[in-house]
Amino acid sequence: MISTKQSEQSRISAGTKVKLKNYPTDSSDTDVAKELGEDAVKEMAANALLESRLHLDAVQNLLYASDTYSVLLIFQAMDAAGKDGTIRHVMSGVNPQGCQVFSFKKPSVEELDHNFLWRYMKALPERGRIGIFNRSYYEDVLVVKVHPEWLGPGQPTNPGKKFWARRYEDINNFEKHLTRNGTLVIKFFLHLSKKEQKKRFLERLTNPDKHWKFSDADLAEREHWDDYQKAFEEALTATSTERAPWYVIPADHKDVARAMVAEIIVKSIQDLKLEYPKLSTDQLGNLEIARAKLEKKQKSAAAATPQAPET
Repeated sequence: MISTKQSEQSRISAGTKVKLKNYPTDSSDTDVAKELGEDAVKEMAANALLESRLHLDAVQNLLYASDTYSVLLIFQAMDAAGKDGTIRHVMSGVNPQGCQVFSFKKPSVEELDHNFLWRYMKALPERGRIGIFNRSYYEDVLVVKVHPEWLGPGQPTNPGKKFWARRYEDINNFEKHLTRNGTLVIKFFLHLSKKEQKKRFLERLTNPDKHWKFSDADLAEREHWDDYQKAFEEALTATSTERAPWYVIPADHKDVARAMVAEIIVKSIQDLKLEYPKLSTDQLGNLEIARAKLEKKQKSAAAATPQAPET
């Protein structure tokens, strides 16, 4: 069952030491959800998502009109957790001109020759717009922490705790800079169980329509499941702040996960207390003059239109 309380509970308070085993992956594993049944929960999630889409369309218009804030949404997860689908379903009702999605793959040689935040800085949303990072600079404390050999030139071959602590500090300072300068940062970790990941991988292997989604790398990275869980725990612990919080979203059921994400985005933007721009007296006067001109032209055009003769 979806509720505001459930969404709020998914937020990691600053200073919390995260243990992912304490966070559910299955949103249906509650007394209320069990009583309602899977079909009823799914229908409720679909209705909640639809309602949030309507609100999201409204707050996006307000965000664009006010031109005072930008919004950065970050999605991180294990493979097959549903990042792409969540982004697509949640943002489907948003004006595409006000929203950009960036999916960061393996860094290029040029990107590796800069600091690890460089390529992400270039993709930040401008005021009035929503930017979405499908994977982000957090890959630089997740995947490369599991595979330090991928750190790139000039980096230590066997980085220790101090190295990663400095990276967490760099990320926190970067997000502090963003929020100070008017970017709302909201971070989602889609929390998938190992059992559900296996189920989704098997579906990619057995369903012809989903064969294209499968990659040998998926299975290779699954072998490092425990290492990734530890890396996520350490990153979430170190970088969930009051300015830029993490939300742990149970992802075994896609419908509920999408509804929760949409609700959190809408509420977070609403909490900015944005307003449409207020015009000065002179500007209002100019609007009145323009209105009067248009009405006068309309009347003149109507008067000049030949009348049909009476029969």
